[in-house]
Amino acid sequence: MSSTVVVGSQWGDEGKGKITDFLSEKAEVIARYQGGDNAGHTIVFNDQTFKLRLIPSGIFYADKTSVIGNGVVLNPKSLVEELQYLKDNGVATDNLRISDRAHVILPYHILLDKCQEKTKTNKIGTTNKGIGPAYMDKAERVGIRVADLLERDTFAAKLKQNLAEKNELFVKLYDEQPLNFDDIFETYYQYGQQLKAHVTDTSVLINDAIDAGKNRPLRRRARCHARHRPRDLPVRHFVEPRRRGRDHRFRRRPDQDRPGRGGLQSLHVPCR
Repeated sequence: MSSTVVVGSQWGDEGKGKITDFLSEKAEVIARYQGGDNAGHTIVFNDQTFKLRLIPSGIFYADKTSVIGNGVVLNPKSLVEELQYLKDNGVATDNLRISDRAHVILPYHILLDKCQEKTKTNKIGTTNKGIGPAYMDKAERVGIRVADLLERDTFAAKLKQNLAEKNELFVKLYDEQPLNFDDIFETYYQYGQQLKAHVTDTSVLINDAIDAGKNRPLRRRARCHARHRPRDLPVRHFVEPRRRGRDHRFRRRPDQDRPGRGGLQSLHVPCR
């Protein structure tokens, strides 16, 4: 079974939320798989207006599964508040699933976002939500994931290491006060415990839905670069060796098979 993917080709505000909400009626799984809580979408449900920043609009369908995928950078504080906001307004959230591989936005990402923007000559107009720095940590393979947030010892060890490095930047480069480990650790660990019931391996969930022939999982993303390998998925998912005698080659698309493009090439695969 194929999936329906909503991709915005601009820098946002194209109406992805409206389209996703419209298509959600015919999907059984509605997944968000990129971005953070910097933007949002407004939904009118049963004559009541809701504004969401992280949770997919499919949450309003009790018989459908809503997914926050591994490509999202997740602010636990914002998500806990959004879940409470929905519960206070009579919306059940039992059908929400959160990827255990999604990276977490922490206070040092937000401060770093502000510091970097303040020192730029040509400012990009960041929303200071820490999204860019969180993706930087993901690319550098030092980010903290939701799965790490749930394990007390793992979270403590990774937070100490990351905070030590970030505090060097804050003090020596940006002339800011260092952040305190104790001010962050217990609060964000408790956020993780509040979200724990929703956390799962969402890649298995979505692939099982496709294998079961469920009606087109719906995925939404702001901008999608399908030829770039997501750093939270192993390289084996994107290359496939084939044997020619004793020589191993890698499959590539025909349009990549031209002079100067030899060696390992990424496959054109659906974004996650």
